[in-house]
Amino acid sequence: MSQQPPTFSFLEFTRREPDEMLTRATEFREQLAKRRTVRDFSPEPVAKTIIEECLRAAGTAPSGANRQPWHFAVISDPELKRKIRLAAEAEEKEFYENRAPEQWLQALAPLGTDADKPFLETAPYLIVVFAEKYGQNDAGQKQKNYYVTESVGIACGMLLTALHTAGLATLTHTPSPMKFLNELLNRPTAEKPLMIIVTGFPAADAKVPDISRKNLDAVASFFENSDSEP
Repeated sequence: MSQQPPTFSFLEFTRREPDEMLTRATEFREQLAKRRTVRDFSPEPVAKTIIEECLRAAGTAPSGANRQPWHFAVISDPELKRKIRLAAEAEEKEFYENRAPEQWLQALAPLGTDADKPFLETAPYLIVVFAEKYGQNDAGQKQKNYYVTESVGIACGMLLTALHTAGLATLTHTPSPMKFLNELLNRPTAEKPLMIIVTGFPAADAKVPDISRKNLDAVASFFENSDSEP
């Protein structure tokens, strides 16, 4: 079967003056610096349309061969959230009591985490992100996806950013193993649950750990032309 030639359209790109670029970059960095992982959520409802728009933003992420190998299962049903909490806490209890190395537990200690996960019921939305190892083409045939973990990871980052920009708090939760999510949400075995993104408004008395971020010198290296202008 011969392949159809690729089609292209002209890029929509807005070129900005350097001063505006720096201002926008700085403002965006300052906004994201206020994003914190929240464990104390309010049960206050959030409009579904806001979640939908954030998911559309996440869906613009780049992906290997444009396969878009992600599925977002959005849960607001209280009974289903309860089932997810019970299953997740069972795995977390086993982790904290039997599976986690002492060094890992020491690393987690400053964050104040434990096996109790009430936010899985309290927050109005849980977004379970699945990575699709395989999909289907237009003819319904099995189709391998590429760079799945990388692609879905980028989409998750964009989703967290979108939710924060919209004015919501977030938490990434990764109980291990997570196969119970396939069963509870009726997702195929070709999909691997990657994380649960908890989102909603923070509780009025929400607190977060006193932590700091590494400075730029600690996380980035620049290899420049010594003859270039500063």
